[in-house]
Amino acid sequence: MTVVLFGAAGYLGRAAEAALRDRGVRVVRVSRTGPRDDGSVRHDLVHGGTDELVALLRPIAPDAVVNCTGLLDGTTAELVAANVTPTARLLDALPVAAPSARLVALGSAAEYGPVSRGVPVAENAAANPVSGYGITKLASTLLVRDAVVAGRVDGVVLRVFNPIGADLPAGTVLGRATDAIRAALRHSATDITLGPLDSYRDFVDVTDVANAIADAALAPEPSEPVLNVGSGRAIAVRDAVATLAEVAGFEGKILESAPVPSRSGAVDWIAADITRTRHVLGWSPHQDLITSIRAVWKNA
Repeated sequence: MTVVLFGAAGYLGRAAEAALRDRGVRVVRVSRTGPRDDGSVRHDLVHGGTDELVALLRPIAPDAVVNCTGLLDGTTAELVAANVTPTARLLDALPVAAPSARLVALGSAAEYGPVSRGVPVAENAAANPVSGYGITKLASTLLVRDAVVAGRVDGVVLRVFNPIGADLPAGTVLGRATDAIRAALRHSATDITLGPLDSYRDFVDVTDVANAIADAALAPEPSEPVLNVGSGRAIAVRDAVATLAEVAGFEGKILESAPVPSRSGAVDWIAADITRTRHVLGWSPHQDLITSIRAVWKNA
């Protein structure tokens, strides 16, 4: 098996590569800025044309293509370019360059927007994103779903909830908390300031996400174009941050007076219904929250 992995230098891309290689898969790493001396191929899905992408993919003849590129925050134009354009490029190029290849794209829980409190959200729920990030991720998902239904591509979108673990980006709530705690410990500060922590989120370990990506890339024939990837449980963000502080040995106050992040502030509770993913891929999450949080801090 040969898998072309876009965004190989990123947070989810690195984890996906490890999971694929563990299964004996040949991984062709593609990144926008990564060094070539590690065997990576450079290509920019945003600015590179379709012909250039076809020329990259055709000689490799991949069995699957995984897209781990994307942007959490930015201007509207930046979010469209980073989250929608790469999907469009791949959907234009794959039928020409590698018509039998499986496309695995990464969606987000942000596509759902507000959901019914206490009820894990399934893939057939109405999507009502409340941020530019969620809107652009939904646009990407719809493009893939339309292409799959029309028979133009063999593809699946994994709607990833809140991935956590080693090398967690600072743009996430636990990433911000990690940076704040690390700075407080360095300067012997007695408090840190974050935004409101009264929401509930579905945290899923990055290694579990990576295994879902590998499962989706290698599955004989996924029967559904959209699959949730989460733990299936909603955790109070305040509790998760408190656990992180305990693991880090920070005993100061955690203030919640910073502005609410526009990307997720309107969603006060969400958890994934992973029934469909279990059935289609045979995938289940294995890491518990405390293990994930310890990995976050150990690699901070």
